[in-house]
Amino acid sequence: MSIDVSLLKTVCNIPGAPGFEKQVREFILKKVTPLVDTVEVDNMGNVIAVKRGKRNPENKRVMVAAHMDEIGFIVTHIDDGGFLRFHTLGGFDPKTLTAQRVIVHGKKDLVGVMGSKPIHVMTPEEKQKTPKVADFFIDLGMTKSEVEKYIEIGDPITRERELIEMGDCVNCKSIDNRVAVFILLETLKMLEEPAYDVYATFTVQEEVGLRGANVSAHFINPDFGIALDTTIAYDVPGAAAHERITELGKGTAIKIMDASTICDYRMVAFMKETAKAKGISWQPEILTAGGTDTAGVQRNGKQGSIAGAISIPTRHLHQVIEMAHKADIAASIELLKACLENIDGFDWQH
Repeated sequence: MSIDVSLLKTVCNIPGAPGFEKQVREFILKKVTPLVDTVEVDNMGNVIAVKRGKRNPENKRVMVAAHMDEIGFIVTHIDDGGFLRFHTLGGFDPKTLTAQRVIVHGKKDLVGVMGSKPIHVMTPEEKQKTPKVADFFIDLGMTKSEVEKYIEIGDPITRERELIEMGDCVNCKSIDNRVAVFILLETLKMLEEPAYDVYATFTVQEEVGLRGANVSAHFINPDFGIALDTTIAYDVPGAAAHERITELGKGTAIKIMDASTICDYRMVAFMKETAKAKGISWQPEILTAGGTDTAGVQRNGKQGSIAGAISIPTRHLHQVIEMAHKADIAASIELLKACLENIDGFDWQH
């Protein structure tokens, strides 16, 4: 199947730093409301869209979580020259900040650039040092008085980089995790007969600690949980075979574990059997560092849930050049749909 790149581009381009997901939430609400039976937004800002099951006498609940936030920054200081200091919202490798444009979201959006000490005036010792986040500032090209007309302490900042197609791949600043938002929306479009009640949950603040998933899982109290998120594809020059985690173009990934979750062996088996039965390309994922909403979905209901995750292999994670393969995205949609339609046919007691 082909994917709707135009919709994916729109979803990825909308700003939504952790705690500041309003714009992307409004877009999701517009798109998801016609596709489901009920929609609500909780106090934290999670969107919970429910599509009722067709064969569900026991009122089983399947929570599917896709976080809508992206890594970003927050303004902490405006100095006398009009330059901004900031704090990170989510995990950053400082060297990836060099020479990047950002958007500061104040009374109006302002484009800025990440600045640092020019190499021409660095000491030999400074040239050898690994950069730190504190080495960077944001230059808006304005005086302090001009900046303060529009920007104040606490305003969010996102990265500036639009989605493009590159060969069979898509590339932009927030594949993590807008590709999962896209996958969940596209699955709901095609999902006519889910077996159990599906709680399609677009969560907030995942990048700063799975906060939205924790709260929404406590409210939903799911029997089953499926998280949707990106994972590392380290299939690049210099990577040993055992380091790759996943590879682009080899199919969707079925999570076995990450640093925050050991997926339920029954959910892993169910996903594998479903993929095999439907002829869907897949690969196993073991991610030894980094966590996802899987943890919140698994552990925050009253009795926990039988949880796992469908992961989208992605190169260059937490950079502005995140890359995913269109066939892997399509396979993720197919697997999620098949799982939601057939979850009642698996022997969950074994």
